[in-house]
Amino acid sequence: MMTGNTEVVVVGGGYAGVMAANRLTRRDDVTVTLINARPNFVERIRLHQLVGGSDDAVVDYREVLAEGVRLVVDTVTRIDAAERCVTLAGGDTVGYDYLVYAVGSGSADPRVPGAAEFAYPIASLEEAQRLRPVLDAAPATAAVTVVGAGPTGIETAAELAEQGRTVTLVCGGVLGPYLHPRGRRSVARRLAKLGVTVLDGPDTKVTAVTRDAVRLNGGRTVPSRVIIWTAGFGVPDLAARSGLSTDALGRLLTDETLTSVDDARIVAAGDSAAPSDLPLRMSCQAAMPLGARAADTVLARIAGEQPSTLNQVFAGQCISLGRRAGIFQFAHRYDVALWFHIDGRPGARLKEFVCRGIVKHLTDEAHKPGSYSLHRVSGGAKRRQLLQAKRGETLATR
Repeated sequence: MMTGNTEVVVVGGGYAGVMAANRLTRRDDVTVTLINARPNFVERIRLHQLVGGSDDAVVDYREVLAEGVRLVVDTVTRIDAAERCVTLAGGDTVGYDYLVYAVGSGSADPRVPGAAEFAYPIASLEEAQRLRPVLDAAPATAAVTVVGAGPTGIETAAELAEQGRTVTLVCGGVLGPYLHPRGRRSVARRLAKLGVTVLDGPDTKVTAVTRDAVRLNGGRTVPSRVIIWTAGFGVPDLAARSGLSTDALGRLLTDETLTSVDDARIVAAGDSAAPSDLPLRMSCQAAMPLGARAADTVLARIAGEQPSTLNQVFAGQCISLGRRAGIFQFAHRYDVALWFHIDGRPGARLKEFVCRGIVKHLTDEAHKPGSYSLHRVSGGAKRRQLLQAKRGETLATR
């Protein structure tokens, strides 16, 4: 049990980082510093709306961050675990007793010839802002190609098509891989109604991108004035650069309490965490409970108590299909889609309710630290089964 004041640094001010920072203010003897590259909170789940012009996807930190949290607008370039400090791009260092690693995720390196040069990713605020004037400068009839048929790709294609844009969605495989076949058919019908050309199946993997076209492995060439890249996510390499253990993608390896396998003073949350090398689906649905769990782990250690282990539950996947329709794909609590979904206008209203609710969760935690409790809802026995199977494989290979 620690006595005196405890300094906690949270690296990253997204859904997980803000939730963790707010929750850590439960104790008066904890000083919380949030380090983030931007002065505003980004509603990442609204970036497709920024691209379409219906939202700026930004919230003032004063709305979502507890008053007791000190915000430092800078970028962490290195974590020195031995000295318990972080180095900032501006040259300063900040010491800590505990560190919450919540750097999130961004666009993955496309590794497709021409993609980095000619396609526009939209996984970050800056990327989405960069695309807006490009679309504004393109004629309304110009061909727009969206690569990637996960939620971001589907939402972006629908948003632009609803405005009258000529949109082709290149799936590189299945439309909405997470969706149940019934939900997938519903999304396909809505996209068809909006006039989106959906290219799916095994012959729709992108092999090259040029200034004015996308080439597919089936031999097809899709002429394009604007190419938007939404396929895949990557994570910052801060952990790896700092000498900490990571998974193959670069997420910080932790145990089931989200504590780094290298250092009990470092706890991870959100997209950049890989608990037991079995990371959860990258989403704000996972990030906020992980942020709360990470904070609870730190608070337990400060109190000299044993931290609780991860117990994540999922509800499904929520996708907007323009401003007038959407779909909520319900799922088993262990994150596999069910047959049941809500679509159409009710789906759009539910999606907006979820988006607003996420900000409300953060605001509520800022005003009343400890009030958030979704991370305590049981995700069932599935994760324990996966962990047992993984341990069995490890023993078998020794």
